[in-house]
Amino acid sequence: MVIRIAAVGDVHLDEDVVGRFRPALEELSGHADALLLAGDLTRHGTESEARCVAREFGGLGVPVVTVLGNHDHQCDQAPQVVRTLEDAGITVLEGDGIVLDCAGGRLGVAGVKGFGGGFAGRCASDFGEPEMKAFVRTTTDSADALGAALRSLDCDVLVALTHYSPVPDTLAGEPLEIYPFLGSYQLGQAIDSAPTALALHGHAHHGTERGATPGGVRVRNVAHPVIKQAYSVFHLGDHLDQAQVSGVGASGIQQSWS
Repeated sequence: MVIRIAAVGDVHLDEDVVGRFRPALEELSGHADALLLAGDLTRHGTESEARCVAREFGGLGVPVVTVLGNHDHQCDQAPQVVRTLEDAGITVLEGDGIVLDCAGGRLGVAGVKGFGGGFAGRCASDFGEPEMKAFVRTTTDSADALGAALRSLDCDVLVALTHYSPVPDTLAGEPLEIYPFLGSYQLGQAIDSAPTALALHGHAHHGTERGATPGGVRVRNVAHPVIKQAYSVFHLGDHLDQAQVSGVGASGIQQSWS
């Protein structure tokens, strides 16, 4: 059993760049069973930009599942963005999950945008001013929702999809000072609370591709500025000792590594 998962994040589409990914996406059904988008689909989170995303990522012949990113909330039009994406057949997750029937088995995807807060030893705490408590509780609520969604799915392969990072490993290359605004250890704890095979995130444009949770779950930063291709493909199955990864760039050139 092998399930092929394509993924990319931080495509930041608007009218100026729409069409950039489509040539490679037209080949997607030959490389993957599903496409996961790790947020920041738009530049400023407008309904018109969401229509660009719908044109770019709709009608691909494989299921498309996404979470929103911080950019997708900028103009306070998130409900319109979600509606536009869903009208194009794109599933938007926020504290819930979906099970997809793929040729290689049942793929479960649980997703949240996530939020900041930092990592072990250097993290914000639920203490002090109401503003700080609200900040930390936003992260806690998001992580709790992710964990509950992961544990609820009956599937063969389980994947966590977030925008913010669950581990500091994949932030290497970003300034240490902004780590608390790029992710939270609580997301990693949620991922470790279920038999998760792979965790995908974006947000860290200058980060590193590979990492792992304290529990050993493989984490991949699929932000477009990091992977530098239209999408990466992850092959997951019961008999694989580790994720086998291949990628197809906008040029259509196949790459492989493990």
